[in-house]
Amino acid sequence: MAPRPSVRSVADVVALIDGLGKITGRAQIIWFLVFGGLFLDAYSNAALSAGLGPMTTQMELTSTQVSILTATAPALAILFNPLGGWLATRIGRVPPLLIAKLFAIAGALLAAFAGDFTVVWLGRVLVGVAYGMDFAVAMALLAEYTPAKLGGRLNLWQAVWYIATTSNLVLALVFFNLDVGADIWRWSVGSAAVVAVALLLGQWLMLKESPTWLAGKGRLGEAITNLDKIYGIKAVAGTPDEMTRTPAEAPVIGLRQAGRLFRGEYLPRTILSSVISLGQSMQYFAVGWYLPLISLTIFGESFEKATIGSMVFNAFGIAGGLLSAYFGRRLGLRRSSAAGFAGVFVTLVAMGLTFGKVPLAVAFLLPVLFILCHSAGPGANGKSIAALSYSSDVRALGTGVTGMIGSFGSVTGLYVFPQIKDSLGLADTFLALSAVPLLGLITCLTIKWEPMKAASLDEATGQDRDATATLSATAR
Repeated sequence: MAPRPSVRSVADVVALIDGLGKITGRAQIIWFLVFGGLFLDAYSNAALSAGLGPMTTQMELTSTQVSILTATAPALAILFNPLGGWLATRIGRVPPLLIAKLFAIAGALLAAFAGDFTVVWLGRVLVGVAYGMDFAVAMALLAEYTPAKLGGRLNLWQAVWYIATTSNLVLALVFFNLDVGADIWRWSVGSAAVVAVALLLGQWLMLKESPTWLAGKGRLGEAITNLDKIYGIKAVAGTPDEMTRTPAEAPVIGLRQAGRLFRGEYLPRTILSSVISLGQSMQYFAVGWYLPLISLTIFGESFEKATIGSMVFNAFGIAGGLLSAYFGRRLGLRRSSAAGFAGVFVTLVAMGLTFGKVPLAVAFLLPVLFILCHSAGPGANGKSIAALSYSSDVRALGTGVTGMIGSFGSVTGLYVFPQIKDSLGLADTFLALSAVPLLGLITCLTIKWEPMKAASLDEATGQDRDATATLSATAR
């Protein structure tokens, strides 16, 4: 029988996970359960988008109230992305995910049974807390669950996002045909609570704390136990070398340590991931989120036509999200983001110059190209690049801070786009918005950091420590 590998540090844990050729069994289930949280985040957002028209009519909402409702969740995410990252760094990755589900359930039920604007808004506040907390932590945990060679799989979150959006649109169409009347938005929003309850139970029963995080806290015994439970890896706890942190000596990572993300080798990575995250969220929430309204403009004034048109657009988002994993692996996240930004830029300029002047087929094709280029490139990479750009001790903080910056883009897209559209019209708005992917393209061409081509950051850190220890021993 071959001797069991010895685990002395985070680097040893990461090396064992990276040595896996694929993710199977319980690890596969756990992986998709964490992805399920991202499905819920998208589903909750889509629920409001799909039901906004009937809700506005039933509650006689003003345009300001509509803007507040749509911008609340991403605005809250600005605060709760880094807070979620901080919490995951301090108490582990799993507890914040479970807490987020509780907020999601409460928010969905509160909004579904609301009698006025204020209660709906309070429900969206709770959904925003859940969204902000869950997304940052889930991406960090997925990065730690996934072998480095399979890192491109993180980009599949983009396909999950569009699948969730399409699912909610299908449900809205079903409720529409069941003739539930103006209450259709309540069914749409309330159904998110059902998804959240199922995920809460599944994650509570199945999720195990990240072995990488446990090792980083010096809890090697628990890390080895979870390596066995998640992957079936049999290892033994080695004697921590002098460079391995013990729990008592482990530095306390707090929000103040976020400054590390903006110094030294992390600075260009943070700038690149932040610009991709900001750009993709601005262009998506300015155009993609309003696809039902764009569908109305293209296909005519009908709830069914707008919903089906939006579902067709989202189908290309699913295709792009699936392709993003391939492009990320073959081109790298930076180059695939640059290519995606270039495609979105050209598409937005074409939409601006030809809107209302071209046949229906061309008018339909341009938003399709927008969604395809967005989802196959920066849309997917905007979240995953941060999760793969930092070592485990600051990874959750990195995804949290990048998520916070991306949420600024969401709020800007949701709030500013309608204002610009009202003053300039849809065509000129597309032209103005084309500056966003252009800036993203320039940044991707300027900063050369590529996480898919770099050595594992935790393993590299461990090797550095081993080399330092060897030199010290030699010197003695």
